[in-house]
Amino acid sequence: MTTSFRENHAMSSSAVQPRLGMGAFHGLVMLLVVAAVVVAPFLAYPLFVIKVLCFALFALSLNLMLGNLGLLSFGHAAYFGLSSYAAAHAAKVWGLTPELAILFGIVVAMLLGAAIGVLAVRRQGIYFAMITLAFAQMIFFFCLQASFTGGEDGIQGVPRGKLFGLMSLESDLSMYALVAVLFLLALLALYRITHSPFGQTLRAIRDNEARAVSLGFRVNGYKWLTFVLAAGLAGIAGGMKAISFQLASLTDVYWGMSGEVVLMVLIGGMGTFFGPIIGAILVVWMQNELAAFGAWVTIVQGLVFMVCILAFRKGLLGTMGDLLHRRF
Repeated sequence: MTTSFRENHAMSSSAVQPRLGMGAFHGLVMLLVVAAVVVAPFLAYPLFVIKVLCFALFALSLNLMLGNLGLLSFGHAAYFGLSSYAAAHAAKVWGLTPELAILFGIVVAMLLGAAIGVLAVRRQGIYFAMITLAFAQMIFFFCLQASFTGGEDGIQGVPRGKLFGLMSLESDLSMYALVAVLFLLALLALYRITHSPFGQTLRAIRDNEARAVSLGFRVNGYKWLTFVLAAGLAGIAGGMKAISFQLASLTDVYWGMSGEVVLMVLIGGMGTFFGPIIGAILVVWMQNELAAFGAWVTIVQGLVFMVCILAFRKGLLGTMGDLLHRRF
């Protein structure tokens, strides 16, 4: 009896120790991310860092589905782009303050995700990807034809306004402060979702859906809720981008944007928590540095994607994690 108790106690202690170690490790990485976000606008152009944070959150939102459920969406730009249009229209035409305009964009993105998700989550694999792409193309043509979107010109001259009607966001640093706070709050929320029983259930569905169904889990319900959450997070990114750059355009809702965000996730590391941030930094940096070469940017992105697939099967951060025996 005593021996058995000691063995069980030793086993439980050994099981707890790695969890504590991993939690402390993730806490350290999170602190490094916060420190990087704080000092970044003093080391690079604030607008460049704003763009990185917007796309990093966009990539994280896709990774919530792709990394935890294995659902590859080729239409994720629909929520990003439509939220961008909604926030821009609310700020410019309705005169809403920036926080309310972004909130409106989030609501629009989540409603769209809820509607599309009802049909999309009933399919798997390539059928799921094609359904999301089809709906995204419908949203693209809607934005092209609708009167309030400005057609090919988009919505230009979007006012940044005053936060809560008090603090002006006209300067890039003040705008960056808002984007940084929203990004960090969304990052913490994502971490809590991913490392909660809900997140563990998602990964169980990804690994063996049939077994999850046999255990009584409503698989389609979990998929639909994750779909809506991912759309809402993409909506935050789209709204922030529209207010920050004072523009909402067809580029944000085009199918190529969906391809870019998939590229960010795969380069950084699908299924890793911090990997999409690394992928977003690399892709945005390449676009910025190679902008003078025009169409060559796409070619370079394709080459980088090929190298990552061949040399880093789990992405940059996923491969690094294997080498260090850590989970990022």
